Amino acid sequence: MLNKLKPYRTFIILFGCLSLVIYIAIYSLLKPRKSLPIYTPRDVNPELVDTTVQHIGYNHIIEDFSFTNQNGKTITQKDYEGKIYVADFFFTTCPSICPKMTKNMVWLQEQIKDNPNVMLLSHSVTPDIDSVPVLKKYALEKGVIDTKWNLVTGDKKDIYYIARKSYLAVKTGNLDELYDMVHTENFILVDPKRRIRGFYDGTNPEEVQKLLEDINFLLEDNNLN
Repeated sequence: MLNKLKPYRTFIILFGCLSLVIYIAIYSLLKPRKSLPIYTPRDVNPELVDTTVQHIGYNHIIEDFSFTNQNGKTITQKDYEGKIYVADFFFTTCPSICPKMTKNMVWLQEQIKDNPNVMLLSHSVTPDIDSVPVLKKYALEKGVIDTKWNLVTGDKKDIYYIARKSYLAVKTGNLDELYDMVHTENFILVDPKRRIRGFYDGTNPEEVQKLLEDINFLLEDNNLN
């Protein structure tokens, strides 16, 4: 039997290789490609969206901003231009969720510290307490890398405004509550076009690991590796 097949050996090998290539090609075409949603106010729980922006169903981006970081430097959207970044809201005296969030953000900083295309941005929600010297002390205690991670303070209304209207990060009921206390565990992933691409529980290490995976996907998807 083997002797009879010998003249066809080359053909059988070539046919087998071709079949394998075709199988891999078909599998690659049919395999679902990873993607991340682009969040707009219409995609988020209405309780998390200020009523003035609930109608927006496309082209939602993080608005221009201007805050002061731990070094007394003015930080604006231009410092994050073309970058992937993770934003959150915290305060240095928070005894509950913030320590966990900061610990996980420190871990995330370690993972992305060598990539210039990824940054972090933490907004203090008690700017009257979190002055520049207070933020600097906190940054030094936590090992914040100044070139990667800005801890910012500023006008309270501006911080609360951007939290609710741009980052869609906190529950709000009515306009009178716009400047109430912002306290959220959310880490918000923003792409180079200033669009929201994900929300993650910053107190949960598994969620932060998923966040890192999504950052790496955006890096590849935007050719920023």
